[in-house]
Amino acid sequence: MLMRTARRVVKPGVLVILIVMALPAVAGEATAETNAVAIDTVWTLIAAFLVFFMQPGFAMVEVGFTRAKNASNILMKNLMDFCVGSIAFWLIGFGIMFGADKLGLFGTNGFFLSAANPSTGEGLWQFAFWMFQVVFAATAATIVSGAMAERTRFPAYLFYSFFICALIYPVVGHWIWGNGWLAAKGFIDFAGSTVVHSVGGWAALAGAMLLGPRLGKYNKDGTSNAIPGHNIPLAALGVFILWFGWFGFNAGSTTSGTNLSIATIAVTTNLAAAAAAITAMFTAWVRFGKPDTSMALNGALAGLVGITAACACVSPLSAIIIGAVAGALVVFSVELIDKVLHIDDPVGAISVHGVCGAWGTLSVGLFAQSLYGESSGVGAVNGLFFGGGLSQFFTQLTGVVSVFIWVFGASLGLFYVIKKTIGLRASDEEQLKGLDISEHGMESYAGFQIFTTE
Repeated sequence: MLMRTARRVVKPGVLVILIVMALPAVAGEATAETNAVAIDTVWTLIAAFLVFFMQPGFAMVEVGFTRAKNASNILMKNLMDFCVGSIAFWLIGFGIMFGADKLGLFGTNGFFLSAANPSTGEGLWQFAFWMFQVVFAATAATIVSGAMAERTRFPAYLFYSFFICALIYPVVGHWIWGNGWLAAKGFIDFAGSTVVHSVGGWAALAGAMLLGPRLGKYNKDGTSNAIPGHNIPLAALGVFILWFGWFGFNAGSTTSGTNLSIATIAVTTNLAAAAAAITAMFTAWVRFGKPDTSMALNGALAGLVGITAACACVSPLSAIIIGAVAGALVVFSVELIDKVLHIDDPVGAISVHGVCGAWGTLSVGLFAQSLYGESSGVGAVNGLFFGGGLSQFFTQLTGVVSVFIWVFGASLGLFYVIKKTIGLRASDEEQLKGLDISEHGMESYAGFQIFTTE
């Protein structure tokens, strides 16, 4: 009777676990080192899958904040920038970013994933690392889509998605994450406030400036007209998906499941987003008389972008402050870019990713603490507010300015070439009709008209 009772307790799931645990005894004795490699590989891949899930998050945000007649066009862009970006990063981008250093500026080998040998442990790790990095490259590309939404020709989008992932983004990545010249200076950007988000934001700025505003956005007297998005619930869903994926984005950047600082990184990431959403809500409430939903949603994203550089080297309290500043900053930035600079950014991508990415990068020089940096592998770095002086802040500032000059200049050149060759802007007629019909020959919300066969 006791034996039967015990057998009932051993459920199929538990049995599978016991078999898996016994495998090393059959295939060869497991060691602490082999276990660590396995855990790190699995963690890095899971984090990569979480970051990949941010692609539909960006798609939902952009669709929700724009008009119904352009929804399919935006979905196609978010699909294709990942597809095109994956090929570009495999061909060229990964080698430029992580290949052997040349003058601290770019890598010179590892193209076509040639260094990834599937017969060795190190080679297999290269596959996992590439997978984690390609989803970051695609994120930088997809940021541009929102700022240029509703008036960009689809072929132009495919063209610039390729070059952002093949060249513009990887060069910055090499400077900072590929042992380039900024890394040598001690520049810190743990998960990509500058490498990913500001790159996307500054490229978006160049594109939106050269592209021009949507029809009807600005009046002759310079005043701005609001063009409301058609589905705020979709935008909210996108923000929650992005928030979820961001835990892979930030904590996954340890590329090590055995590095227990993933716990503190998850906490700082969450607190910064929460604080930013609150301050964005209250800032908009004071500025506009109502707690604007779209501003609160962008506030959460601003906090996530802002904490991305510093998530591994600041305390929870510092994360709240960084996020709170980002939340207020994004409201003022959106207003400045729209009403003063007259740059049409339908989703606020320039403010969320470019401006708040810069703020988050600079915040490392103010709030970094060696207590947190040492445990995560960032190093014993203290910012200004913790006795470190201004040295780290100026290093961060150097990186922010340098990346802006490269990305904005290169993107402006790229968009200018596109404009003069294949064409960048959709015609007035195409914009009025909607890019879903003019570019893709379909509607996102069809089926409302009743047809009869009589």
